[in-house]
Amino acid sequence: MSKANGMNYAPEGKPQPVVGPGEFYFAALNLDHGHIYGMCNGLIEAGATLKLAYDPDPTRLKAFCDRYPGVRAASSKEEILQDKEIKLVASSAVTSLRGPLGIEVMEHGKDYFVDKAPFTTLDQLAAAKRTVAATGKKYAVYYSERIHVESAEFAGQLVKDGAIGKVVQVLGLGPHRLNAPSRPDWFFRKEFYGGILCDIGSHQIEQFLYYAGCKDAKVQSSKVGNFNNPQYPELEDFGDATLIGDNGATNYFRVDWLTPNGLSVWGDGRTVILGTDGYIELRKYVDVARRAEGNNLYLVNQEGEHYIDTNGKVGYPYFGALILDCLNRTELAMTQDHAFKAAELCLEAERQAIRLN
Repeated sequence: MSKANGMNYAPEGKPQPVVGPGEFYFAALNLDHGHIYGMCNGLIEAGATLKLAYDPDPTRLKAFCDRYPGVRAASSKEEILQDKEIKLVASSAVTSLRGPLGIEVMEHGKDYFVDKAPFTTLDQLAAAKRTVAATGKKYAVYYSERIHVESAEFAGQLVKDGAIGKVVQVLGLGPHRLNAPSRPDWFFRKEFYGGILCDIGSHQIEQFLYYAGCKDAKVQSSKVGNFNNPQYPELEDFGDATLIGDNGATNYFRVDWLTPNGLSVWGDGRTVILGTDGYIELRKYVDVARRAEGNNLYLVNQEGEHYIDTNGKVGYPYFGALILDCLNRTELAMTQDHAFKAAELCLEAERQAIRLN
């Protein structure tokens, strides 16, 4: 299940704890985007204990603490950074502040789990890489449209099992409802949100690298525009890009803030994975005019046509794997190279994008 009203998309799943109470403490810091609720839900369901939370906005902090009654409101950011029990800090800070905050967290001896997009500039990415190398700490990224969607997780298992052969192309569609009145001022200022390909485009690029098994890719072309929101001149409400992976697989994705009010959910996210022996289509959040529930997976291969309702099939294994990675210093949830490469490519796509209007 999930709560999806504008910024507060917070998936909830069946608890799959990998640790017991008090064995893995984490904190939430700077709660500017509603994704922090999904991040915390995933960690708590995997057994983590949410100890402290802090945000400079007392109203936002109170709302968060009301949602998680066991958490204690910290008096400052420093209280969290200096707490030796806390192993991981989760944050959904303003996008342009996520990189610098992550460096501060890692320099205080804690792993960092941040909402996408993790950076707004390549300089921030370079600084984070240096800090990871110097401290040995993790800079994990919440690419929620794969790791917190059961159909996307199930598709990854099918690909790994060879259900469609070798992946040739990944097609991604990531429309979102703007719901402008619910958005803070920073959301409409490019200096702070980074552009549409940097922001929600990061989901699409991460999925391409994952499903196609690419270690690297090149951005062949990218475009952005503002077609329907002249009152927000710095907002890009449309963007697309084409990439070629280092193994020859290709990617096209489109993201936008043009979802009509008539859609029953916040966005009709879809992914099509083409292989040499079949293809998979994900209708992640709704099957338009057919089925209100999400997590719809369609598989066509040499054996026939298949529909799979993936709700409750795989859960959200990323979060338990992340906790164990922090404890054991492994990289089973997601490698650092993968998280950083997706970030790099979305920044590059934004940097070279043609401006359409």
